[in-house]
Amino acid sequence: IFGILFMSTIFSSSTNLLAWFSGAATGLGLFAVVGAQSAFILRQGILRKHIIPVIATCALIDGLFVFASVAGLSTLTQALPWLTTAVLWCGVAFLSWYAFKSAHRAIVGSGGMGSSDENVSSRRAVIMAAIGFSIINPHFWLDMMVIGSIAESFGNERMAFAAGVVTASCLWLTAQGLGARLLSPLFEKPQTWRILDGIIAVLLGILAIGLAVRGG
Repeated sequence: IFGILFMSTIFSSSTNLLAWFSGAATGLGLFAVVGAQSAFILRQGILRKHIIPVIATCALIDGLFVFASVAGLSTLTQALPWLTTAVLWCGVAFLSWYAFKSAHRAIVGSGGMGSSDENVSSRRAVIMAAIGFSIINPHFWLDMMVIGSIAESFGNERMAFAAGVVTASCLWLTAQGLGARLLSPLFEKPQTWRILDGIIAVLLGILAIGLAVRGG
């Protein structure tokens, strides 16, 4: 479906192509940051566990919400201001839980290639976590609102702009997930995993505290 949308929106005119490039640049600017989702994808990529389903899930969610945002998702959040607040506090709880889990792995050394942790070994748990890091994330919704607002300035070419944003998302997700595999040799030692889990715990903890302060 996305492929058909890309072909029909990007190459129909030069103005659509310009809008696509603008969307790709905007998408890279918004997505190419180290956040909760990036930390999760990095860990799964290094583990080489279910990384393709994770990338596909995150890309599908980004694609659906980008096109929905351009079509008017920002209007919904403006009409239902409580929705943003609910997502914010769900995000605080979600990030706090994963920060705790990462800190526990860092302390007891239960992470690594041979880990039997449910969040690593179960494909269903990994995909649910990928959905959580995408949707239960206030930064995700903020990005969608920004994308929707910028797209309005492109008028009839706004769907080409959306296609560019989705292209950037797919490229960034793939680079993170598959690129992380190159780091696998560095993570053969359990101590390296403890350091990574410690960094992830601190990162998620800081994000959770920041969101809680903003919500308060």
